Amino acid sequence: MYSKILVPLDGSPRAQRILSHVEDIARFHKSKVILLRVLRSVVVSDGYKQVLLEETKQEQRRRIEKEQRYLNGVKGEFREKGIQATTVLETGPVVRTIIAVSQREDVDLIALASHGRAGLAQVFFGSTAAGVLNQADRPLLLIRSRDG
Repeated sequence: MYSKILVPLDGSPRAQRILSHVEDIARFHKSKVILLRVLRSVVVSDGYKQVLLEETKQEQRRRIEKEQRYLNGVKGEFREKGIQATTVLETGPVVRTIIAVSQREDVDLIALASHGRAGLAQVFFGSTAAGVLNQADRPLLLIRSRDG
């Protein structure tokens, strides 16, 4: 039923709480897991306008290498458990990129952890989970992840 599972990660322990759920599903369905990390462009705002901050090539290379090492570490943990996993590293708007990768890779399930924000916190901080929930055209596994 779930031959490909997309798992967007932001590098936080909260986001990684989805991984044990994905492991169980992937083992049961013999699924391929696609680990996704979306890098946002650095934006600076003076309160009136936003300016895209260009990174130097060296800084950008270091940032990409760091995120790829992170993804490869998670991939290695899945492979040690006998689960096929690949990594995708993209740059762009987070929700739009998650949706685009889910379509491009033709995944059967998008699995991610919500940071559990509600009310004004969600308005101010935004919600990747809410954005994906509203735009996804395929099944979504969403777990609420809180500190504690």
